Amino acid sequence: MWMALIAWIYPAGHRADVPDSASYVRALGLPAPFAYADFAARSSIREERGVPPAEQMIHQLVEGQEVVIRTARTVYPLAERIPDQVTADLLTKMKQVHERTARMLRSLLS
Repeated sequence: MWMALIAWIYPAGHRADVPDSASYVRALGLPAPFAYADFAARSSIREERGVPPAEQMIHQLVEGQEVVIRTARTVYPLAERIPDQVTADLLTKMKQVHERTARMLRSLLS
C-alpha cells in the first residue's frame, strides 16, 4: 500500500527532483547529504518510533509536509535578499509540491 500511496502523492517527475537538489547543493560548494544519518541529523522533522495506526501515520506525514513548507517560507526571503533567483525558484517549487502533498494527505483523513 505504501508504494501505491507514494506513487500517488509523488508522481515520477517529483521523485526525479532529489538528484537535482543534490547537484544544486554541490554547486553551492557544500557537500550534499548522502547517508540516512546525514539527512536525519539535518532534519527538522522528528523521527517516530514504533508503528502507529495508519491514520496517525498520515497525520505524521501531514505534519512533516507542514514543517517543510514553513522552512521554505522562512528561507525564501533570504534568497530574494541575496538575490539568488535559482534558490528562490527551487524553494517555490518545493513549497508547491509539499503544499499539494499535504492537501492530498488531508483528503485521506476526511
